Amino acid sequence: MKFESISQLTCPAARIRDNSQLCGRHAWRLACWENPVLAEVDVPLRSGGAGASSAMTPGERRASFSLASIFALRMLGLFLILPVFAIEAARYPGGDDAARVGFAMGIYGLTQALLQFPFGLVSDRLGRKRVIVFGLLVFAIGSFVAAWAPTVTWLAIGRGVQGAGAISAAVTALLADQTRDIVRTKSMALVGASIGLMFALSLVVAPLLVAFTGLGGLFALTGSLALAGVAVVIWWVPPEPLQHKNLPRGRLTEVLRLPALLRLNFGVFVLHAVQLAMWMAVPALLVQAGLSREHHWWVYLPAVLGSFFVMGATLFPLERRGYLRAVFLAAIGLTTAVQLGLWLVATAEPTVGVLGGLLFIFFCGFNVLEASQPSLASRVAPAHARGAAMGVYNTLQSLGFFVGGVTGGWLVKHFGAQGLFSACFAAMLLWLLVAWPMRAPQAVGSTLAPKAG
Repeated sequence: MKFESISQLTCPAARIRDNSQLCGRHAWRLACWENPVLAEVDVPLRSGGAGASSAMTPGERRASFSLASIFALRMLGLFLILPVFAIEAARYPGGDDAARVGFAMGIYGLTQALLQFPFGLVSDRLGRKRVIVFGLLVFAIGSFVAAWAPTVTWLAIGRGVQGAGAISAAVTALLADQTRDIVRTKSMALVGASIGLMFALSLVVAPLLVAFTGLGGLFALTGSLALAGVAVVIWWVPPEPLQHKNLPRGRLTEVLRLPALLRLNFGVFVLHAVQLAMWMAVPALLVQAGLSREHHWWVYLPAVLGSFFVMGATLFPLERRGYLRAVFLAAIGLTTAVQLGLWLVATAEPTVGVLGGLLFIFFCGFNVLEASQPSLASRVAPAHARGAAMGVYNTLQSLGFFVGGVTGGWLVKHFGAQGLFSACFAAMLLWLLVAWPMRAPQAVGSTLAPKAG
């Protein structure tokens, strides 16, 4: 018998998929899903290569760019608020209480943390796209409440409702569902790059926009961006696969038993706690170095954009060669070294050049970690529990934001910038020790075994 594709050798249902008298429309898919690897090899045999191509398919590109745009639209709305919230909220009734303003800012991370796992678990049961649309609508409602808010208390309520639209786990799980292991880090990097670009863009345009619209106008813009995200989900994101609906459901106890996932969850908590805590002191250091607040983007923007080029030149080629573990640990080491450097700068007279160099190195490490961590988490997690696993992962990420903001402000108030960066250095060093035993999983379709470094 002559076979024209691998699937005809490995999946009997594939041989009859075109015969409507023998097989229902989706029976071949259900048969192939008994083995997730065989489900992805239904392609003609090609000479000259045994491994799967590391290039994205058109479907993977569409999924990656559309889901990255959802993150971008949502994160742009959030980041536009960050540089101006503390100053603008002080003009509201009750805004003279710094603790209330801080609570209004931080409650977003708390409600995110509480609902990330439930949203991820529900996405395993009801479907990713339904959960994403619902979450974006909740986020938009919270944004419009904050836009209307007459007091700081109502700002806090709006921010809390915003956080209740916890879609990160479902979006990340859907991206993992629609991409192969061998290209997943590249897909996650698009998400990380979109977040980084929105962060850089917000630092530039937020002070300009708030001068014309006020804080309420920024929140209204945030809600409009969330509604645009709903349109992206409905009309651009590819139809979601049914695989996670036809397998056993994920459970919290299952994803908490895996040491590799626990290390990644600890890491994402530390990374985002340190990231937010840093920004309690970095702007003041730039001002101390002689750079006015409206010009801080002169440092942020080149640092973020330059780090993207470094990530593209290091992470992707080295991962293909089996050195993901080495790159991952090196990125943690770089970010740890930056905290030590910032501590030294805080004890002396800071300069714009030194701070710019340290921030560039920080974003080089941060972007690599931001791209590789969710990819590793999705690959380590069982396919049927991927939504639950990413829910736990994103819960710890949100808790990191909340803890970083609260403890960062407390450390600066009581111990100054030196105390803050000392604590950040200790946290990053602990993460490096926790992450050291990691082993990078081999991508499905890759012929290269992961190397120790």
